[in-house]
Amino acid sequence: MTVQLEFRLLGPLEVLADGQPVAVGGPRQRTVLAVLALSPDRIVSVDSLMEALWNGEPPTTGRTQVAICIASLRKIFRSVGCRDEVIATQAPGYVLRGDGHLNDVVQFERLVAQVQREAGAVESAALLEEAMGLWRGPVLAGVSGHLAEAWAVRLEEQRLAAYEQQAGLQLELGKHRLMIGELSALVREHPLREQARAHLMLAQYRLGRRADALQTFREGWRISVDAFGMELGPTLRELHDRILRDDPGLMPVHTVPAIANSLVAPAQLPADVSAFVGREAEFELLDGLLDVSAESSSLAVGIIHGPAGVGKSGLAVRWADRTADSFPDGQLFADLSGNGSGPVRTGDVLGGFLQALGVPSAEIPSGLNERAALFRSVLRGRRVLVLLDNAESSAQIQPLLPGNRECCLLVTSRGQLSELLSKYGPLQLSLKALDMSSAVQLLGAVAGQERVAAEPGAAEQLVELCDRLPLALHLAAARLASRPHWTIRHLVDRFADEDRRLDELSRDEQGVRASYDASYRRLSSWAALLYQRLGEHRMSCFSVKSGATLMRTTQIGAEQLVDELVDARLVDVAASGLGKETIYRLFGLRLLHAREQANRHPELPLDGGDQTAAGAGTGAGTGEEHGHAADFALYRIAAPWQQAPCLSPAVQA
Repeated sequence: MTVQLEFRLLGPLEVLADGQPVAVGGPRQRTVLAVLALSPDRIVSVDSLMEALWNGEPPTTGRTQVAICIASLRKIFRSVGCRDEVIATQAPGYVLRGDGHLNDVVQFERLVAQVQREAGAVESAALLEEAMGLWRGPVLAGVSGHLAEAWAVRLEEQRLAAYEQQAGLQLELGKHRLMIGELSALVREHPLREQARAHLMLAQYRLGRRADALQTFREGWRISVDAFGMELGPTLRELHDRILRDDPGLMPVHTVPAIANSLVAPAQLPADVSAFVGREAEFELLDGLLDVSAESSSLAVGIIHGPAGVGKSGLAVRWADRTADSFPDGQLFADLSGNGSGPVRTGDVLGGFLQALGVPSAEIPSGLNERAALFRSVLRGRRVLVLLDNAESSAQIQPLLPGNRECCLLVTSRGQLSELLSKYGPLQLSLKALDMSSAVQLLGAVAGQERVAAEPGAAEQLVELCDRLPLALHLAAARLASRPHWTIRHLVDRFADEDRRLDELSRDEQGVRASYDASYRRLSSWAALLYQRLGEHRMSCFSVKSGATLMRTTQIGAEQLVDELVDARLVDVAASGLGKETIYRLFGLRLLHAREQANRHPELPLDGGDQTAAGAGTGAGTGEEHGHAADFALYRIAAPWQQAPCLSPAVQA
């Protein structure tokens, strides 16, 4: 074996090979792999796999399709350098060999079992914290079927039991301040779990919130009586009586050192861009967040979204700097993309925020949930702006949300962050390219206004070649500023060569190509293939019908892929209307990038797993039987329309 595989099931199903993600295919392959990984080193019969795939109603080709899934998984593991037989055939089914590989379910159960052998509260609490840290979200998210659902219920019960045990140990160690936020959320989500309610009552009492603890008991009593017509259990009733008489035994033996009373006011905003023009309408909209945070009972949340290079970060930082006086308790900032090196860990961001707020390092808990709870507690009653740049998902943001209305959260993202939209109804600002006047003004601010005034026509041509994007304009203007002997016309002539334009604007890792590459890497294989084909055939304007023709799929399947390109901000909606066909645009620098990807990947090695993204639209029936041959045949389809790239094939016909 040359690589170590890691099977992660406590959240969305993931496989890592030496720490790098591995694409494991479509829904069937994921379901088969999940069932095998849930029972490592144990035989899983073919009948059980068919039950998991088709919920008791397998097709006549069910056994063949299971065998195809197994063969595909073995091929995937070999392709990442794993030479040993990870999945072995053993009658009456298959075995996933766990020796030498990691499995988070096995690791979780081992840590929980080890707690029973530990005598010390500190050691046991540390083991449980490590076990809880393995969870990344709802277990087996994205894997469907009755068997997967049954496993999810079982593992979720184990998680809740382990968390209640962990909370009890933390309270025993006197860490009630750190636990109260998570316990409150747990009781709201699971109001019938009496042990969790008892832990919350004790934490509230120890924080001097005696009335809240009694109210927590009364709410539990009402729910129990209404739902089942019976009293709460003896543990809660006894704790209620002890709180009423202020039993000294309720106070902890161990205490957590108090957080410093005079917390600092952080000022973490990065340096503002040197040249900034326009965006007055956008500033006015963002100013509405100040009214929300002052008058509303909920947190003020704003999202600036738009394509790469459009100036989202610059606008957010400029607005945050302009409104700094409105947040006297400080401004927190984090680039969630890690400056292009990959998404940063949310726990690390929270640790940095807590330190910036004055919490001593020794008092910052190691668990993500505990850090999030402490973060909300520290911000309580304080007016702080939290600016999160380059967010990729709502899940990445959730633990970083302040808990009070005095604070304000501003997020920049290329995507829509739909879950955040549905929960908080934030202010949305969809940022577009600069208008011509502002774009020329920005060019002059960096390159020199006298040079722009001397060549106004060339200046307008240059900003159009840069798609009027602030990132591209800054890079072009910086080249002019560093070469005073160049005319603007000279740079226009260089940019006019489409094969060189991205090179001219991508001199370092912060260039235009890198920004589009970041969006492209997050596409599914089929959406990436559509993007390439659009670039290959220079289709700057197209319809869903055009995409369906390119991909040989149904319009529904093509619409899913086009929506993915729109969400990634690689494609824009050009025109739409009731009863009219929607037209999409892929133009300028993004079209050049799509062409470049098509040239770079003449044969994209898709696997059967992504075929569902395009819909069963290939007409494949069961889908995975066709494998790579069908993928390559699909990719080599010739398109006859190249003469008029702004028309869909249907229009040209």
